[in-house]
Amino acid sequence: MVLDRHHMLSLHNVFEGLRLGLCEYAGPSRVALIYAQNPGEPLRVVDPQGLLSGHEPRLREYYLDTDEWRQGLPAPEQVTYFDQAKAKRVGLAGIVSLGGRSPGVSYQMWFTDRHVDLCSPGPPRRWLELALMQLSNNLAARNIFALDSTAQMLQEMAPHAVHDFIVDERSHNHGPDTRLRVYNILGAIMQISKTPEEGAWARGHLAFVEPSRLSRLRYLMRFPKAERPRLDNSKHVRKMLQSVERSKRLLVSDGEHIIGIAVGELPPSSLCALFNGRHGMLFLDGQLVCSFSDGAFQATNRKPNLVILEEALLEWPLDEDQRDALFSSVSRIVAAAGEQKYGCALIVDPYTPLLPVSGHTLEAPLSLEDPEHLTLAAALAKVDGALHLSATHNQLCGFACLMDGPSFPGEDRSRGARYNSALRFTFSHPELIVVVVSSDRPVSVMQKGADISRPPVWPAVPSLLRPPPTLEHWLDGGQS
Repeated sequence: MVLDRHHMLSLHNVFEGLRLGLCEYAGPSRVALIYAQNPGEPLRVVDPQGLLSGHEPRLREYYLDTDEWRQGLPAPEQVTYFDQAKAKRVGLAGIVSLGGRSPGVSYQMWFTDRHVDLCSPGPPRRWLELALMQLSNNLAARNIFALDSTAQMLQEMAPHAVHDFIVDERSHNHGPDTRLRVYNILGAIMQISKTPEEGAWARGHLAFVEPSRLSRLRYLMRFPKAERPRLDNSKHVRKMLQSVERSKRLLVSDGEHIIGIAVGELPPSSLCALFNGRHGMLFLDGQLVCSFSDGAFQATNRKPNLVILEEALLEWPLDEDQRDALFSSVSRIVAAAGEQKYGCALIVDPYTPLLPVSGHTLEAPLSLEDPEHLTLAAALAKVDGALHLSATHNQLCGFACLMDGPSFPGEDRSRGARYNSALRFTFSHPELIVVVVSSDRPVSVMQKGADISRPPVWPAVPSLLRPPPTLEHWLDGGQS
């Protein structure tokens, strides 16, 4: 089949709009697509940044060796204009996927990165679902003037993806009959998060409860019906949040007004926004949906990403208990630094005896399995210099340690002194690992003079996608 210009423009605009939108929501993200426009045509692959690389055996099994990908799909002629038949997901590690069959395209399966700090795959899947619908509509309608607006819409999809996920989940679990207007709630959360009160940003829980379930709450106080603050009065609600900040109390809303202050568990189908200063978290039935900061919804759970450290420790001659204890201690110290917003560094030393490091040594090492010692280590991390940890014994052996070393070509002049000192130190002592926490939350893991936690650099997406190869050709080594 020869792919005409409209086909390629439709594909490119949907692909780029989706990719750029997901990058804004979840951080650097790749997108891939396997599709066939008409029944009987071979499946084709769009994967310019190598998202599907390494998954070839599973893709070959799913699409070529078996008919697993067709299971549960109706015949193409049975899908009407308003229908979208969901396809069984492929199930690839580290990837979020969603696909289906629609009137304009016989089969689509969209893929994107599943980041380790992803709150929930639900909103990204709603994004993929919209991409599926837009590609189907564009190929069927052949309206070239609508292509630019498609890309723009997909790029700005974040609040709509969060909304659609919440509505779908509430409808699935508790039925479609609801009086909560989720768009209004999300808009109110954004407005409150941007409204300071006497120079301080919002803190505390704001719960949104289905009106029919409000009586199930344990109230500490309620407002008379005629005096309830309106939710859209963000300044007033922001003031009210002061009454529940840094506590287990909840400010309760029915989606239109503030009803009162309560404690205890929320009824099913409730939303809850936790404001935590410059950022916050949004929960549905106690499950994290997304975070928000700077007036935008985001995918990150804001927890430090130490997966790379965990993988690096697997190469050290530690037994499982030693490795788990060490990783737990480092994670707790890093988490404390992130919560209190201070920078620090941790030298994780596998040597026996330990490498001599200039700094404050201790008369006797502190076991980090003792909770009091671990809390003390987190406090000592605030002092200029690095903590010195024994990997073998999970002990704190020194603090305020200096990391020195000769300059070398791998330094990053865009980063600070702590970061580059760690690079130099691990370049001079390649067996060590140094964990660096920046005061603005990023965590870096250094080994052998390199930041092994730095995201990979992917190939740039071309200004216009090339005609995609067939899946069989791609699996045999052909390029996308």
